[in-house]
Amino acid sequence: MDGSRTPGEGQAAPTNDERSLPELVRQLSDQTSRLAQQEVELAKAEMTLKAKRLGIGAGAFGGAGLIGLYALGAATATAILALATAVDAWLAALIVTLVYAAVAGVLALVGKSRVEAGTPPVPEQAIDSTKEDIERAKRSAKEARA
Repeated sequence: MDGSRTPGEGQAAPTNDERSLPELVRQLSDQTSRLAQQEVELAKAEMTLKAKRLGIGAGAFGGAGLIGLYALGAATATAILALATAVDAWLAALIVTLVYAAVAGVLALVGKSRVEAGTPPVPEQAIDSTKEDIERAKRSAKEARA
């Protein structure tokens, strides 16, 4: 042995400061891709959990709606029978029907105004903000090149 060393023998691995720019760019690209994939996987897992919870909640709301309809039918019969002690049965049924029709009309008007306020169903603020961000990024890129 003549005491000479082969290249790389006994030397430490290059640190981040000693790596070439292409190596650093490749590493950044790999890390960014890996991070994006992990974020997508996390989002999928979160959405799956939320979808299950929403499904259970929707089922509970459906059951509540069905039982509510039965309760409304029973309340209607009760109201008609109670009014029938004071007026004829047909008039009691008519009065209850007119009250329900009035409530339905008010709810329809409220619903119509809310739907009109919510249309079009497009996230306009988010779209405008994204467009501004894109323009800002384009300006920054142009300034960096200049």
